Amino acid sequence: MERVENRVFIQSRTTLLTTGYVVGVCLLLTCLLASVALGVADIAPLDVYRALVSPDGSTEHLIIRTVRLPRSITALLVGSAVAVAGAIMQGLTRNPLADPGILGINSGAALAVVISVFLFDAASLDVYAGFALVGAAIAAVTVYGLGSLGRGGLTPLNLTIAGAALTALVSSLTTGILILSQRTLEEIRFWLAGSVAGRDIELVIQVIPYLLGGLILGLALGKQLTTLSLGDSVAKGLGQKTVWIKVLAAISVVLLAGGSVAIAGPIGFIGLIDPLFVRIWTGAAYRWNLPYSALCGAILLLLADIVARLVIQPQELPVGLVMPLLGAPLFIYLIRSRVRR
Repeated sequence: MERVENRVFIQSRTTLLTTGYVVGVCLLLTCLLASVALGVADIAPLDVYRALVSPDGSTEHLIIRTVRLPRSITALLVGSAVAVAGAIMQGLTRNPLADPGILGINSGAALAVVISVFLFDAASLDVYAGFALVGAAIAAVTVYGLGSLGRGGLTPLNLTIAGAALTALVSSLTTGILILSQRTLEEIRFWLAGSVAGRDIELVIQVIPYLLGGLILGLALGKQLTTLSLGDSVAKGLGQKTVWIKVLAAISVVLLAGGSVAIAGPIGFIGLIDPLFVRIWTGAAYRWNLPYSALCGAILLLLADIVARLVIQPQELPVGLVMPLLGAPLFIYLIRSRVRR
């Protein structure tokens, strides 16, 4: 009898989560349409459809196809990637406050881009993307190496401490270069604020393989991350090769977070708050947590970008400045609600 009840509960829970995901996809499509249609020049949904299906070369259609559509796709991809990277990090370190910055990935990518401008006069987003990916990878390898040297090997605590130390060091170096070189600061300050504006479709295509590769790898590790989140001893007792799982998870985070920073600059809070709210709905099962994180992260960044372009028209704010304004109240609410429990 108990087995039957458990089976019914699991089936009903699966149905509920599946239905919720379908509703979320519909909401995502609505947000995507709003992102393409809204701006300094509001465009009717019918005109958006015509511009995508049968463009006639008019000004509105050119705006949609060359400016707004690449921007909206960038926001969708970056939001999904950063949210999944945050969810993986929280499971990997068993720390609900972890995000991609815990491995120094964001700061490593930022330093690499700053160096590219300072030493090589790089002025193209394509060049930024290449340097950012290299910087993110070097930062992750360094953190894992330092974390492995601590007592007990590569534990979540050692990983967190190594990441925090490297982030502080790299951020100081980045700040020092920007103070010494006003030219570098002028050229890169908008990128450092985090933005999805001005990204063309060629740059998006260039970064998509990294983001898709990281996303596929992360989703494939869903079952292992669920086990790993219970603790290393439990995972090892179930026959899991924890070191390899951690390495593969780190590769996924590098591809996701590094690719996101490469195309949009460092955008905070999504990797922190999105997995926290998703976990309230899905629980600790990462086979649901990761897909929901990707979906909700895309919706959140699309909404933030819409706010960024509408709040002070005709000017725009970088979405990296809007996310903390939206994310901080949500984070405070979540913390307070958990404390009350």
